[in-house]
Amino acid sequence: MSKPEIRIGIGGWTYPPWRGSFYPDKLPHSKELEYASRQLGAIEINSTFYGRQSPKSWEAWEKAVPDGFQFSIKGARYCVSRARLAEGPEGLSKFFAQGFTALGPKLGPILWQFLPRRKFDADDIAGFFALLPEKLDGLELRHAIEPRDKSFRDEKFFALCRERNIAVVFEDAEDYPLIEADTADFAYARLQRMREDVPTGYDSKALDKFAAKARKWRKDGRTSYMFMINGAKERAPAAALALQERLR
Repeated sequence: MSKPEIRIGIGGWTYPPWRGSFYPDKLPHSKELEYASRQLGAIEINSTFYGRQSPKSWEAWEKAVPDGFQFSIKGARYCVSRARLAEGPEGLSKFFAQGFTALGPKLGPILWQFLPRRKFDADDIAGFFALLPEKLDGLELRHAIEPRDKSFRDEKFFALCRERNIAVVFEDAEDYPLIEADTADFAYARLQRMREDVPTGYDSKALDKFAAKARKWRKDGRTSYMFMINGAKERAPAAALALQERLR
């Protein structure tokens, strides 16, 4: 078994306010991914939520980042917005056919973000999980679920996740409940309460708390993915680097 890792990252790599604060002023835009991937351990790709990416894009992204780096991929909105998740095999087939296995070992977990209005329905969730492949083109896939309603704080949901080694997202957010459960051999955190008036997004106390959480996951044998993903987005790289520094 490989040694558990702690991967700290951000969402995406193109954001104008990061020029001069994270990216050097004169860095070509075409080099932003190359630069970001050498400062951090992971990046969550959000554009896959809105549309399919071309095979050429996946191949270019794989070449731009160093060995050992990983991308997580956000599942498409057309897969998670239907009334019954289990009735969407066609949409899932389209999502999985876009070519992201070109990333090879640089592919991290796939994130499925549920709408806030979705309530826990055991039969529907079980049906949805049955549609999620465990392998694609010979590459093992890992899935993470981000529920945004407290009804998912249910042992039946956790049991369904454990059966498939699916992680429940640890979500630090103002508007959504924190549903904490160890259901997979990896952990996935989305930290969404950064503040513009704090240079590191989160204050020292909060960053120390997240570092302790990551150490616990590692001690438990779990690789963790922790993304500074929302809130004061301009602070995301500084927040990620500050957390990463605590874990060196």
